[in-house]
Amino acid sequence: MAAPLAGQAGAVLRDLALRSARLRGGFPAVQLTPRRWLNLQEYQSKKIMADHGVTVQRFFVADSANDALEAAQRLKAKEIVLKAQILAGGRGKGIFNSGLRGGVHLTKDPKTVEQLAKQMIGYNLSTKQTPKDGVTVKKVMVAEALDISRETYFAILMDRACNGPVMVGSPQGGVDIEEVAVTSPELIFKEEIDIFEGIKDRQALQMAKNLGFQGPLQQQAADQIKKLYNLFLKIDATQVEVNPFGETPEGQVVCFDAKINFDDNAEFRQKEIFAMDDKSENEPIENEAAKYDLKYIGLDGNIACFVNGAGLAMATCDIISLNGGKPANFLDLGGGVKEAQVYQAFKLLTTDPKVEAILVNIFGGIVNCAIIANGITKACRELGLKVPLVVRLEGTNVYEAQRILSESGLPITSAKDLEDAAKKAVASVAKK
Repeated sequence: MAAPLAGQAGAVLRDLALRSARLRGGFPAVQLTPRRWLNLQEYQSKKIMADHGVTVQRFFVADSANDALEAAQRLKAKEIVLKAQILAGGRGKGIFNSGLRGGVHLTKDPKTVEQLAKQMIGYNLSTKQTPKDGVTVKKVMVAEALDISRETYFAILMDRACNGPVMVGSPQGGVDIEEVAVTSPELIFKEEIDIFEGIKDRQALQMAKNLGFQGPLQQQAADQIKKLYNLFLKIDATQVEVNPFGETPEGQVVCFDAKINFDDNAEFRQKEIFAMDDKSENEPIENEAAKYDLKYIGLDGNIACFVNGAGLAMATCDIISLNGGKPANFLDLGGGVKEAQVYQAFKLLTTDPKVEAILVNIFGGIVNCAIIANGITKACRELGLKVPLVVRLEGTNVYEAQRILSESGLPITSAKDLEDAAKKAVASVAKK
């Protein structure tokens, strides 16, 4: 039964807040630039939802001012919202290099849409989340503006503690939900879903009731919740977050804004969705890394981190910081590592002029440490590595890996554990 399970739901949301805080640079130890491995623009997410029967605002996409005018006229809406399409948040308070302020505008006049689009498309929009020079706007979304009489929060996510999907909702939407979980945990409702049986009608109705929907709107909200769950399963999402999940004065339940996270492992059966991936706003080095199945996040320090696994990457960044250093990046090899990937990883790291040392931290479970060692020695020789290299290897075939490194004749510093590796990497930079 759905109930205000404040402790459990709060833990789920605090865990989400913890992970997002790390990736937003919320901890002083490490400053990370947020990146999603699959990047969808707002209009793409809305189209996916609409295709699965979820109620969203009517909209069109335009890549020219003339197309934006035609779209506004076709909408025949009382009021129109024009939104610049970039991946970064904070668009509403952004500034264009055309002089226009704000990447989101409301108007009742289609001609105004055209004039605004002329100052958006082809110009750079700068927000708190973009690089200093901003991001070029290539498309705008022209949508029907709807009044919101009440805002709620609703999400479905995979939760390891529950071994499956969990619905999380709150009648207090349109705000930072992590803050609600801390200040008003009694307003957070959580409902586990049996992934084999699927969502039940009573569960959807109870969640709609908990969100404060009344009368006919309660059944309408429940129907939308079920459609969101079906969407969640069908597209192999790890999270579908709708904020606000609202109601209009006309008595319609609408998903006004949504964030969808996808399971990268499902790319083979979600080819159409992954083909939408917008990499135009990524740093060139990130796109280059992706060609070799490497995941790269640039930071502002001078010690490169070469690891396998995102958790180990963040731990490595943190321990470098705790020892007085600053990570320059984290580069994640993942699981199925090949020697060529190791070589390409070193090639990427050495092209960054900020990098003054490289720390390799590999825990070999499914990763063979000997493959890593061979890749390291090949890269050092062929690339003529000129910065200090500290290597910590542990796990599968580690003794063979250590032999390869020690007999290579290369200036590689070995470390017995992560603490030792971090201290040696920081010390190597301090000597310069």
